[in-house]
Amino acid sequence: MVAQLLGLAFLFLRISLVTFTTYAVQINHNGEVVYKDTSVYGVVGKAVILECGTTLPDMYIWSFTKPGTEAIKAVVYDLGQGPRIQKLAETLGQLTVISNSAAVSIEKLPLAAQGLFTCQAFYDIEQEPKVYYYYVHLTVRVPVSKPYLLMSDASPVEGSTMWMRCNLENGTGPIQYVWQHETRSGNMSVFAQGNTSMINVTDVNRNHTGWYRCVASNAVNSESSNRLWLDTIFGPDIPQIDVTPYSMTERGYSALERETVSLLCQAQSNPASQYVWFYNNSQVYTGPQFTITKILRMHTGDYACLAQNTYLNTRSKKTISLTVYYPPDGSPSCSVQPALNHTSLRLLCSWPGGFPSASLNWSGDLKQVGQDEADAGQQTNPLSNTAILLPSESLTSNNSLFTCIGSHPALKQSTECNTRTYVPPAQPVCFAYVTNNQQYLMLSCSWDGGAPKALVWWDGPGGQGKGGQENSNILILRYGTARSGMPYTCHAKHPLLVQTKTCRLTLEAPVLLTQRRVVSVYEGSDVQLTCNLRANYLPVSEITWFNNQGVDVQDTSKYTLLRTSAWANLTVRDTDESQDSGEYRCTTSNAVGGTEINVTLVVKRHPMPPNVTLTQVMYNSRQRNEVELEWQVQSEEQGGWTGFILEHRLVSERPGRRGSSNDSKEETEERIGPPVWYRNIIQDPEVRSHTVGRLTPTVTYQFRITPVNHRTIGHPSAAKTPAEPRYNMYPAVIGAAIGGMLFAAIITALLLVYIIRNRNNNPRLHDMLFGMQHSQSRENINFPEDEVVGGPEGGIEELGGSSSPGPAMALPRAASPLTTSPMSATTSQAPSPADDNEPVSVTITVKATGS
Repeated sequence: MVAQLLGLAFLFLRISLVTFTTYAVQINHNGEVVYKDTSVYGVVGKAVILECGTTLPDMYIWSFTKPGTEAIKAVVYDLGQGPRIQKLAETLGQLTVISNSAAVSIEKLPLAAQGLFTCQAFYDIEQEPKVYYYYVHLTVRVPVSKPYLLMSDASPVEGSTMWMRCNLENGTGPIQYVWQHETRSGNMSVFAQGNTSMINVTDVNRNHTGWYRCVASNAVNSESSNRLWLDTIFGPDIPQIDVTPYSMTERGYSALERETVSLLCQAQSNPASQYVWFYNNSQVYTGPQFTITKILRMHTGDYACLAQNTYLNTRSKKTISLTVYYPPDGSPSCSVQPALNHTSLRLLCSWPGGFPSASLNWSGDLKQVGQDEADAGQQTNPLSNTAILLPSESLTSNNSLFTCIGSHPALKQSTECNTRTYVPPAQPVCFAYVTNNQQYLMLSCSWDGGAPKALVWWDGPGGQGKGGQENSNILILRYGTARSGMPYTCHAKHPLLVQTKTCRLTLEAPVLLTQRRVVSVYEGSDVQLTCNLRANYLPVSEITWFNNQGVDVQDTSKYTLLRTSAWANLTVRDTDESQDSGEYRCTTSNAVGGTEINVTLVVKRHPMPPNVTLTQVMYNSRQRNEVELEWQVQSEEQGGWTGFILEHRLVSERPGRRGSSNDSKEETEERIGPPVWYRNIIQDPEVRSHTVGRLTPTVTYQFRITPVNHRTIGHPSAAKTPAEPRYNMYPAVIGAAIGGMLFAAIITALLLVYIIRNRNNNPRLHDMLFGMQHSQSRENINFPEDEVVGGPEGGIEELGGSSSPGPAMALPRAASPLTTSPMSATTSQAPSPADDNEPVSVTITVKATGS
């Protein structure tokens, strides 16, 4: 039964494969075979599952038919004893049967697995068998590989044609191609798309520049190529010039002087353009940005930028005009001038220089003038001058202020100047002066102050004048032609005044004045003589002084002149009665006539000073080289002296080393010279004593003193010879006594020393001066028990020799430090010669004190 079924199944399988029935055929309850047809898609290298019904059949057979062939080959079957995989399955991938089902799984699907898979499934074999045929059409798809992009020209010139191709190694169609374009800024867009791998680009432009990639897609996957840069070559375009700071005028660009100006040139080009700057057709800079630091007015001109594409060898150029604005120097200058014969005013404002010309406008006290008239009066010319004419009917205000405001594009702030119109504060002043060579007389008239300046002119007698002419403030007359006593009138007119003002000069001869006609002074003083000119409109020549001898006085050690045009003072120095007393004359003259004035100078002598008497003239030592003098003044309470003249002279010479006592008087006088008085000036009137030193001791002098009252010398006192100093014996005696005492003391001390040292050789002399030894011993006894009558310890000696008559008298003798006595004998023994020669040290100090 099973074999029959199998045979039937294979039979039907052959029939179905040949006829390629597309509908599933099944064996129904009537015994018909059921057929089912499905399509499955797989991917190379991936896994795919082929279904064989929804339930596990009792038996099944999987077979494979390669496309283009009719052979049906078994792949795997299960006849109830487990699946059996055939060798054919190895070429179709890693085929496995899914447990508990008839489905198969193919991993690492190869492209050779594409074809028709047929599963014959048998159900209910033991009862009423059912047969199903499952036709599975497996399509193995290949994913697209990574495409790569090709360009016919990666750097096309703008306007040319090029193509791009997207190449693939593998991929199952149909394949769609998408062309993407990425700009420099990163914006992504779809440039083209379709099912062809190549596109043509006609009329390439600069917008096509950027990154390009192609995206290939099929039913399996989608892959993008690496991006490729398309660099469109173009340019340069017409350059664009940007000026910083930006300031545009009708003539082009403008800049302010001394500011920094930057010129930036930009021209679209690929590759980038090379830039060259030209100033007035001369190359000045290479580069896109040309910067001028602290631009000056000389930099005004045409600036051209030349852009070059070195790849295409193309170029373009653009030229601009740059004007440098600079302000005028300083500030506006304002002035006011008279007009219409000093009946109107003209306001002038000038500010020359600068480019463009400064703008000038007047403001201020213009309310008297109609606004339309003021606007019409303002005129601006190329010289930057603005003028306003103010008519006479509007000139009624004094001290008016007018302001000219100047502005310029090169200045941040406007500047201004001011001017005022006012009447001179004082009255006209007239004066006259003569030229140095006295050829002309010049009459001058001035009315100082005021704005504008007033008009002045002269009107004189006999038509001598310049009526109404400008700058006629000076009238020139030849010297000596002036009319004496006739007035010369100066007229002055100002635009702000209706009436004119005048001043007059009447020419007259000069008149001299002095403070004192008679001047008296004491002799020896300085005196000043004055001479001044009375107020006169006509100037005079130089004032001249003549002395008492009629001689023209000049500056000397005797005379001093101080002078101006109106006065001259003469100072006479160190006046003398006999030389300077007399008439002094002061003279001068002018264009009309001359004059003089006399001044009498009386020089007086000072009164006679009182008499002076020498009260003491004495040498102050026996050396006779200094003399002390004392004097007294009679009538000291009355005064009248200013000093003293102390005089001395040589009278004779005493005998000595310079001459012998036998010299005659004539010989002596010949040696010392004639008796001449030598003066010593004492300027202090309060001094009453004086010491004269450095005298010759062998010469006899005489002294006298004379009082002085300024230059008046009084009578000299009687001449006196210096007296010898008084002799005083007391100091000499005292000095001799002290000297003798010192000498005697020294001799006595030396004698005593000699006696003491030689007492044994001269005992009698020793005893005579120092006394006996017994008496000396007694002087040393202080207590009764010290007295000893005899005995060897008492040192008893006998007086006199052994041959002397009478009993010997023994006296105690004190031990002397100068000798040593032996104590063993009863009687004293004579000293040994060794004792006599023992040296004794004696120190004698002598101190002499003198006052």
